[in-house]
Amino acid sequence: MPQRIAVLSDVHGVLPALEAVLAEPDVAGADVVVVTGDLAAGPQPAQVLDRLAALGDRGLLVRGNADRDLVTIAGGGEPPEGTPPVDLWAAAQLSDSHVATLAALPHPVVLTLDGAGDVLFCHGTPRDDNEVVLVDTRLSRWHEVLADVPASVRTVVCGHTHMPFARLLDRRWVVNSGSVGMPYGSTGLPWALLTAAGIQLRTTPVDADALADAVVAASSFPDVAEWADTYVRRPLGDTVAVTAFAPRDGRDAGWDD
Repeated sequence: MPQRIAVLSDVHGVLPALEAVLAEPDVAGADVVVVTGDLAAGPQPAQVLDRLAALGDRGLLVRGNADRDLVTIAGGGEPPEGTPPVDLWAAAQLSDSHVATLAALPHPVVLTLDGAGDVLFCHGTPRDDNEVVLVDTRLSRWHEVLADVPASVRTVVCGHTHMPFARLLDRRWVVNSGSVGMPYGSTGLPWALLTAAGIQLRTTPVDADALADAVVAASSFPDVAEWADTYVRRPLGDTVAVTAFAPRDGRDAGWDD
């Protein structure tokens, strides 16, 4: 039964960002490192999957919507509408072993944290890896997406929207650790640490320009410089991201509190 769980999410194929967070003492010393989806859809897909595989039994990888999409594309299926060009490119970089790894990812996953009880890890929501919920999503929507979560689960940890938060909902904690590879609004690389003492939202300081330069130097994605400028060197602000995501959380469909 783990006593310390480090949570990362949405690495999106950015190896130097992943390496920076994995080097944090509290991540390196965690009993389990959980990565809640969207592992490889980005400029260094194979390298990130290889680095996560090196975690061995300490690593627990959860499926994200972009992971599903890479499997579909790599298998010759029709890409979902609006698939970013970097995802199309990334799917072509994966070996059969990488694709098999992504195809086998579970969603959701429950672990028992020593002294704190059951923790559910998912990507979007426990029922759908592509569903959007935000820190200010209405209570009625939260109640709906968590309706089938067992009462024994006292903490739900998600990803997908790239913005860290922690909130209470009917005496249950809901946490988003933010995005390691494409952080929205963070001044560093966000992640979380879970122990019996509580939930800590952490940030790894980083030189965004140096990080972007490292990605550009290491990736063969044709438009990597533009991608790195947009998502690493000058990442989106949280207010912009919340505004963009907001229509997808049901608030425009007349949900009541």
